[in-house]
Order: sequence, then C-alpha cells, then structure tokens
Amino acid sequence: MLDWLLHGTIPVGDTGLSVREVVGNLFGLASALLGMRRRVWAWPVGLVGNVLLFTVFVSGELSGQTGGEPLWGQAGRQIMFAAASLYGWWRWTRTRDAVDGGAITPRWATGVERLLLVGLAVVGYALSYALLQRIGSWNPTTEAWILAGSLLATYGMARGWVEFWLVWVAVDAVGVTTLIQAGYYPTAGMYLFYGGFCVVGFTAWWRATRTATPEAATLEGAHA
Repeated sequence: MLDWLLHGTIPVGDTGLSVREVVGNLFGLASALLGMRRRVWAWPVGLVGNVLLFTVFVSGELSGQTGGEPLWGQAGRQIMFAAASLYGWWRWTRTRDAVDGGAITPRWATGVERLLLVGLAVVGYALSYALLQRIGSWNPTTEAWILAGSLLATYGMARGWVEFWLVWVAVDAVGVTTLIQAGYYPTAGMYLFYGGFCVVGFTAWWRATRTATPEAATLEGAHA
C-alpha cells in the first residue's frame, strides 16, 4: 500500500495520474470541507495533504511521470502551509468557543486588518517573486501570487476572517491556468472545484456572522 501511494499511478488516458497528487488533493478537499464547518480537524488533515503534494511538486512528478520541471513555488507553498496550519491548529484549539459548535466565530476583518492584508499581499508577492525568480521557478509571476495569496488566505482562516474565502477565489483563478500549463491536471481540477467551493464557504461563514452574538464577536477580536 505504501509503495502504491508513493510510486503508483491511476490509469487515466495514455499515462495515468500520480496517486500522491490525487490523494494529496483529496486531503486538501477534506480540509476545506472541515474548514467550512469550522472544525479543528481541518488543520491536521490539511497537513497530511501538504506533505504529499510537496513531494509531488519538488520532484517534478506529474501525471504519473518523473523527471518533470519542479514547481518550486508550489512546493514552497506546501511548507508555508504546514507552518500556517500549525498556527491555525493552535489558535482554533485555543478559541473553541463558538456558540454554534464551531471552533471559531467568523467575523469580518476590521478596516485596519484589511489594510494589513493588502500590505502583506504586496510585500509577500514581491518577496515571493524575487525568491522564485532567483531559484529558477517555472513561472514566478503567477507562482508568486499563488504562494503569497495562499498564505494570506490560510492566515485569514486561522484568524476567523470571512474575507479569506475571497482571497482563495483570487488564488484559484490564477492557479487553474498555471497548473494546466504545467501539466498538473488533477491539481488544476481541484483548484477549479475549490473556486466554486470557496463561494459556498464564503456564504456559509457570512451567514454565521449574522447569527453570531455581539459578545462572541467581541471575544474573538480580543483573542486576536
């Protein structure tokens, strides 16, 4: 079973799909579903997917073949995800007090927090682009946005900000095109699905803010 996970392919078309890429994305989907429901398990489940996808991107493996071009931005994204997920896991465990049973009470970011997100997006993109260009990434222009945007979205999820879903939509819009061009078709398909899923998640969290009590929102802000 372990050998099949690490080296196996799923027969599709002429070549097949990497088992690790497919399974890693399935863990990512499970994490997103749990995140929409605001369950703490979203973070450890996502970590498993990060590990599997890191091995796919850093090895240049795509569609069951080896020897492809590594996507360093995507690989680095998995490392950053792991670090951010550990923070999110800690924070959601620490603030598990939502009145509806969720691990956190969703809220809209304040004006200052939104300005912070914009500033982090600009700085994060610039740093990511410079790094990815230096190490010879496949497409630093798009990969830098995917990396920086993904980190912002994960951080926003950990903080319980509703806006993080919209950041994910922007990331997915760029990610689908990039991954199709690079030949990572399962991951591109998952990005496309995530885009629609993020709209559903955004609606669910938005509704949760309308049912949350003012006391709960105040308590979440105090935990920030």
